[in-house]
Amino acid sequence: MKSKFQETALTIAESLLQIKAIKLDIANPFTWSSGIKSPIYCDNRRTLSYPKIRTYIRQEFVKLINEEFGTVNLIAGVATGAIAAGVLVAQDLGLPFVYIRSEKKGHGLENQIEGVVESGQSVVVVEDLVSTGRSSLNAVQALRDAGCNVKGMVAIFTYGLPEAEENFRQANCILRTLTTYDYLINKALEQNIIKDSDLQSLIQWRENPKAWGVEK
Repeated sequence: MKSKFQETALTIAESLLQIKAIKLDIANPFTWSSGIKSPIYCDNRRTLSYPKIRTYIRQEFVKLINEEFGTVNLIAGVATGAIAAGVLVAQDLGLPFVYIRSEKKGHGLENQIEGVVESGQSVVVVEDLVSTGRSSLNAVQALRDAGCNVKGMVAIFTYGLPEAEENFRQANCILRTLTTYDYLINKALEQNIIKDSDLQSLIQWRENPKAWGVEK
């Protein structure tokens, strides 16, 4: 019998594959901005164009925040991918919302955090995707620098990279996601999007993304 988390994780993985928010292609890998070759590409902003999926994600985020983090004063979204999702969650919870840029603006008030933040507020950060975790944790640090108590982060999806796990551990930040790489791969296999013969390559990529696909 599947747990509630497993049901949610598989449902969201199926939805992400269905609307091509996540694409898998081992033969023709994608190139990330960092230069890393990857058999997987994720653009969870596509979920915003599908009301039923968008609503389900918002509802599951709200449940996750209530169950894992208790009382929260503020919801923060990481720009730009998680701004819309964060607003939906904040609206449902009846909480204020801010979003965090990757860096301070070079003009005007030079804000990195857009919106009203007060020292001492308890915050949960909403993210759409976690890869290495660096940009996500940059947002966490900006909130901490503003005097906030960051209770943790919720995200739609994580690749589950060892580097990300270590980065979150060092930053002492809890990360909870609605679905993961493992559930996605299982659902892709079930739907014949990938073959059994693809599994080893997908596992190797996650273990060492920088070395994957490099010709020897």
